Amino acid sequence: MKSNSEATRLRFYISNTDKFRHTLLSETLVFAAKRYGLAGATVTKGCMGYGSSSVIHSAKFWEITEKLPVIVEMVDEPTKIEQFVNIILPWFDKIPTGCLITRENVGIAFVKKGKKAFF
Repeated sequence: MKSNSEATRLRFYISNTDKFRHTLLSETLVFAAKRYGLAGATVTKGCMGYGSSSVIHSAKFWEITEKLPVIVEMVDEPTKIEQFVNIILPWFDKIPTGCLITRENVGIAFVKKGKKAFF
């Protein structure tokens, strides 16, 4: 990706308890994005929300099995996002929980590659 260019943002609205096989769905999506060469992926955990079930989940009350909304977001060139979507969409047929996947065009204002940190 380059500064002042066009890109596509892909967002997955899921739950922090959603799994694909035996792994958290959010982790599976991030590792898949890395494996298929997308520019990056970010997982954001929400503190409150509801989906198609209309059940509100909140971090306000502590629960043993805390179910909260999660957004997994990726931004890259439109063709790379489209190829990635075609690969991962069949996975969602195997997941029993609900989700929402959105795609939108965005403008890249600035891109700067960081250096790898060695700790």
